[in-house]
Amino acid sequence: MADRIFGLLGRKLGHSWSPPIHKALGCKDYGLIELEPEELPAFLARPDIGGLNVTIPYKRDVMPFCDVIDGAAQAIGSVNTLVRRADGKLYAWNTDAAGFCWMAERAGIRFQGRKAVILGSGGASLTAVACAKRLGAREVVVISRSGPDNYGNLSRHADADIVVNTTPVGMYPNTGAAPVDLKRFPKCTGVLDVVYNPRRTALLLQAEELGIPCSDGLPMLVAQAKAAEEHFFDKTIPDSENERILAMLRQETANIVLVGMPGSGKSAVGAALAALTGREAVDIDRRIVQRAGCSIPEIFAQSGEDAFRTLEREETAEAGKLSGRILLTGGGVVKDLRNYAALHQNGRIYHLIRDLALLPTDGRPLSQGADLAAMWAERAPLYARFRDASVENSGTVEETAAAIWRDFCENSGT
Repeated sequence: MADRIFGLLGRKLGHSWSPPIHKALGCKDYGLIELEPEELPAFLARPDIGGLNVTIPYKRDVMPFCDVIDGAAQAIGSVNTLVRRADGKLYAWNTDAAGFCWMAERAGIRFQGRKAVILGSGGASLTAVACAKRLGAREVVVISRSGPDNYGNLSRHADADIVVNTTPVGMYPNTGAAPVDLKRFPKCTGVLDVVYNPRRTALLLQAEELGIPCSDGLPMLVAQAKAAEEHFFDKTIPDSENERILAMLRQETANIVLVGMPGSGKSAVGAALAALTGREAVDIDRRIVQRAGCSIPEIFAQSGEDAFRTLEREETAEAGKLSGRILLTGGGVVKDLRNYAALHQNGRIYHLIRDLALLPTDGRPLSQGADLAAMWAERAPLYARFRDASVENSGTVEETAAAIWRDFCENSGT
């Protein structure tokens, strides 16, 4: 295996999670191969190609260099898996189709007899269209920026049952944007987004809020990789590997987010979690202080609470884009509901609860001289709105950290 090339071929691949997936499937030499368009011909002529996945923007561009293209891939019009076989020929398949179908099935989204709107017209769109038709959709409409069906006349398709995003809108690092407002599709019963970083794009956050079944693109990425590996090494891999690797990636990439009243122990518990897990703890208040060049009490004294909340919202938005971290928030982060999307997009949110009588107030501008019971009465519903789970911080910080980690390991992989 070591004398052949295995990897992901694309132009800009810094965001890719493909290497850990393929390594988990047994391809230890799988790497990232970034090429400019003019470099494709020479590279694809190499005799030492073992197996390649192909991503944006080359899923169609590589086709002229392939000797044998699978019939289904030819019909779709794009490929994403290449193998140099013993006969020296370069073979091509579209394993994205298998991934897309598994993503939809896993989310309980059925196309049979339904109308699907596909956002985007690139290589991923071609796969989504083919799969929607294969799965029995009665009508499939492609929305592009300048085609006959575009974002300016979406009202023509308000009767759509399923919305599929195949564009990069909302993808890391430009999170928070959505290609459409789902309220424009009042009959929508399913939303699929091929983006997998963040876990929950703005589109999927809205789907969750509206109670619409949905999925990000990570199940698709995992399932297509499994199918690609089967072509790489001409072997069958159990379907159970999809769930195993998906759960592993979910746990590795999800953030642990701590919210709670000022003085509830977020910093101490976060430090204990960092020691327990080896993860980096990111203190959002500390980031605010570094950016402002002065302490939080000084920010309040000089500029007021509104200025502080603006800084907090901006730093929370940046921290929320991270993956696999422990995020420590300020006690009032829940006062701005916009912070929920930033924290929830990649995280499982834990609410630390501690007896009000035990909450320290030194260095906490809103706690000093405040009626903590009144503050709790105001914020308790907000903490409940944000949290995925609550944890009593009444024992040692190590005990609290261990309880959070147990819950996270059990629930972050779903």
